[in-house]
Amino acid sequence: MTKKEFGPQPWLFPSPTVLVGTLVDGKADFAPYAWCGIAGGEPPAVSVAVRHQRHTLKGIRQNRAFSVNIPSVDLIRETDYCGMVSGAQADKVKDCGFKVYYGGLKTAPLIEQCPVNLECEVLHLLNVGIHMLVIGKIIQSHVSEDCLTDGQPDIMKIRPFVYSRGPAARYNAVGEVLGRAYDIGKGMKQ
Repeated sequence: MTKKEFGPQPWLFPSPTVLVGTLVDGKADFAPYAWCGIAGGEPPAVSVAVRHQRHTLKGIRQNRAFSVNIPSVDLIRETDYCGMVSGAQADKVKDCGFKVYYGGLKTAPLIEQCPVNLECEVLHLLNVGIHMLVIGKIIQSHVSEDCLTDGQPDIMKIRPFVYSRGPAARYNAVGEVLGRAYDIGKGMKQ
């Protein structure tokens, strides 16, 4: 198979699409991020790469807290809109009709319509070139009851979507089940 070299690129396919929530000057704001991932298990932590000039980073710095909200495909328009306007100029909560609530962290706004919400305290801020890598300790996880199967979060009910680069930036749904983890590979080792 012939490969084409692209030089160093931050490519992991696909990238999750999340809405990061912050309070900026006392006002709830949400912005979509695809550069987000699991950062650790003990303590449970996530990372988000935020450009230095973003309104989101201002709120993270002010409160040392933020939320990660996982939207379902039902919120694709609202999520995309939140990436097209700045919270410095628009009231995204009003424009999108988000129902905001707060858990234990009173400075990490959560979106009720998102099936999964994580409340996070800032553990570390790491300057990585044009981005600030924000590492957040997950203080509480919230999952809509209708997205549970046998008491556990079910991706098929959560219905998240991912961001994909390529010939055209786009969103893709998550869906096809390929097999059971820790089972499909059985029989490989002889």
